[in-house]
Amino acid sequence: MKVVSVVGARPQFVKAFAVSRVLRAAHEEVLLHTGQHYDEELSDVFFEELDIPEPEYNLGVGSGSHGEQTGRMLAGIEEVVEAESPDVVLTYGDTNSTLAAAIVAAKMDPVLAHVEAGLRSFNREMPEEVNRVLTDHASDVLLAPTATAVENLAAEGVTEGVRNTGDVMYDTLLLARERAAERSSVLSENGLVDGEYVLATVHRAGNTDDPERLAGIVAGLEAAPERVVLPLHPRTRTRLHEHGLYERLDAAVTLIEPVGYLDFVRLLDGAARVATDSGGVVKEAFFLETPCATMREETEWVETVEAGWNVLVGSDPAAIEDALTRPFHPTGHDQPFGDGNAAERVVEVLAEWVHGARRERATSGV
Repeated sequence: MKVVSVVGARPQFVKAFAVSRVLRAAHEEVLLHTGQHYDEELSDVFFEELDIPEPEYNLGVGSGSHGEQTGRMLAGIEEVVEAESPDVVLTYGDTNSTLAAAIVAAKMDPVLAHVEAGLRSFNREMPEEVNRVLTDHASDVLLAPTATAVENLAAEGVTEGVRNTGDVMYDTLLLARERAAERSSVLSENGLVDGEYVLATVHRAGNTDDPERLAGIVAGLEAAPERVVLPLHPRTRTRLHEHGLYERLDAAVTLIEPVGYLDFVRLLDGAARVATDSGGVVKEAFFLETPCATMREETEWVETVEAGWNVLVGSDPAAIEDALTRPFHPTGHDQPFGDGNAAERVVEVLAEWVHGARRERATSGV
């Protein structure tokens, strides 16, 4: 089986790490990096730290409007698929890279498979929600991470090709946590002690591009009872300056440069709490049993809220402060995301599907 895997942003590198290790043991994989995240700290370091194979293709797309970025990806991905003639195009998550890969594969011969199928925020104003819905409805194989994701797909009439594989990010985190404990010195470098700081991340356009929402988040982090450490995303830095909020935030929290994946896992593992607008961080916090305040009005990972490890606070300063202060009372830590072997299941499903497709073609004489 030959697979072209399309990645382009940090969360996709993490997911691809788990799947590629299994896939390359018995099959052929061609890794295509769209270059959606092009800063070294946001891209290259992930490949180095996780021993992800060097991409065979890098489109170097970079930033741009949604339409401009996706259009450049479409042309580049199509050329690669034509040149490689894969059995499967494998796409991850909900970025513009995800949608571009889906559009290309849906119009060509390969099987289209989507890792993290079925996630829903039910907020169509989010570009990510549009990307994931369109990708799911174009996909042949829908690799859902949870039972909830399977139910979401069924509610939209999508049942064929759906498999609950568990979450590949859990696979990655189990290994990364071990490596981070051995290799990372990020806590000592920043004078941090386990359990005595809050980790924050802010990058989502809905928060950074809205001056009122960003000001609310700054106010909420200012009121945190413990030291706040915030690895600052380049776009967030720019927006803070544009909205006149940078100096205020800089005076209240510890701003550090973006960190590699292992350093981030170590920061998250050692934090007393995390305040974030990242879907991936919400889930990683759950894996590491770090209480989480999600600075959005909704989350795709409803299981983390239901289990009491996560609370939705939006951009309301009082709600953020309360979530970083009050006791959390988790109901337990059942694992709805699988057992750490999701990547094996993903590869098994793909191999079965490709084998079935070949047999069907042979039987029909096509």
